[in-house]
Amino acid sequence: MAPARVWLFDDAGVASVHGNNPDWTPVAPGSPGLVLTPDGPRWFEPVPDEPGLWIEGEPVHGGSSPTVRSSAELLGQLLRLEREMARLSQELASRYEEIDLLYTISEILGRTVRLAESAQIIVRAVSSVVGARRASIVIHDEAEHVLRTVAAQGIPPGRAGVIAVDDPDSVAARVFRERAAIIGEPADGAVAPAAKADRGYQGGAYMSVPISYAAPGAASRCIGVVNLTDRIGGDRFTVTDRKLVAAIANQIGAALENARLVEREREQERLEREMELASRLQQSLLPSPSVLGRDADVGVRCLSLESVGGDFYTFARLGGGVVGVMVGDVSSHGFAAALLMASAVAAAGIHAAAASAPDAVLAALKLSLDAKLVSSDSYLTVFYGVVDPGRRRLIYANAGHPHAFRLPRAGEPARLESTEPPLGLGPVPFGSTTVPWEPGDLLCIWTDGLADAANSRGERFGERRILEALAALRDQDPETIVAGVTALADDFAPAPSDDRTLLVLRTRG
Repeated sequence: MAPARVWLFDDAGVASVHGNNPDWTPVAPGSPGLVLTPDGPRWFEPVPDEPGLWIEGEPVHGGSSPTVRSSAELLGQLLRLEREMARLSQELASRYEEIDLLYTISEILGRTVRLAESAQIIVRAVSSVVGARRASIVIHDEAEHVLRTVAAQGIPPGRAGVIAVDDPDSVAARVFRERAAIIGEPADGAVAPAAKADRGYQGGAYMSVPISYAAPGAASRCIGVVNLTDRIGGDRFTVTDRKLVAAIANQIGAALENARLVEREREQERLEREMELASRLQQSLLPSPSVLGRDADVGVRCLSLESVGGDFYTFARLGGGVVGVMVGDVSSHGFAAALLMASAVAAAGIHAAAASAPDAVLAALKLSLDAKLVSSDSYLTVFYGVVDPGRRRLIYANAGHPHAFRLPRAGEPARLESTEPPLGLGPVPFGSTTVPWEPGDLLCIWTDGLADAANSRGERFGERRILEALAALRDQDPETIVAGVTALADDFAPAPSDDRTLLVLRTRG
């Protein structure tokens, strides 16, 4: 008795797929029934729903074979079950990829990574799950009102870039404007979004989905678009694909917004560190009162409105108990003023050491700063005085600095009037002025930020209050005097609107 066999009849020919392989092949039967073979009569029964698949077996009961028929039905059921299991396995694998994608994005949400890194991870994961060869994520640049590519997959370098939000030819721009997903093909008349910069591109299907983000308590807003093109296999993207990408779009938005906020915070921290460093560097340019040794006692406060400012001071020992003192105020604020201030302090130290006459020092200082004053469109007021207690005189030159006084041990303060306009307001000749200097006298100089400090009612602290406070404290050492006056100013106007500087000097000779 010959064993049962399973035969496959298809375009490639005839093959035995189960059972021993005889040295003959049957002709494809037209219907179930007996077929004469070299092994004798055999019953051929087709497997239901399996075109070309037949079972061959021993005929019984006058030629028919219920056993072969039952075997064919059972084999058909087994093959249908196998296909269903394969379909379910494929569906499960697809769902697993989608779940894994959601997990990947959730993981990004829990990390503080850079925007470019987050976007690249997301675009790579999304394109893999939906089967796109090319993909990109574009984010709205609010400052320039454009869509800027932050991550791309499969796009040649230089092709992904910037898209104008109002670009009528861009699918991504349209999706951003309308906040609605689009699925289509380049034949629809639009340019594939991931190849927007490459006008000659005519690839396969594309899909663009808006990325939204809603801050706690705020309305949802569109922050960008995820673009997917060139579906693997050449098919269009499906509604299921759109639903999947749309379902994770809010997570993508949260991940990207989180990364963007982290970058902003890092940038802010970097700027704060740089500003702190700049402030320390600027303060290091200002000399310590100890450099005057036993020639004079000095109290000084120089406080910038921002991290750096334009107020400055310097002093030097000129020999024989003679000291030079300079206080200046650059007209601007911030880094521009700080750069000019640094140049002024450096140049002042050089010129004060080279020339004894105050007018010569200011003339040389002006010459050194002319180019910077012109390029920055700034000017500075500056007072420079040379106190010679041995000859009991103060020689000074004053370029537009109104707040300089000699305060005697007893009596009214005497203003040390300006002798020239501020540096940077035109070429002018310089001159020096000489006034008496008695033991116990105080040289008091401040900048307008101290006098102009205003309280909540808009009242200025004013020159009168400063002079009254100085007079009340004139018997104290300079450091105590400065501390007392600045404390009064801080109480009167705790919110500064300008740099504040106060310097008080008393010679020992």
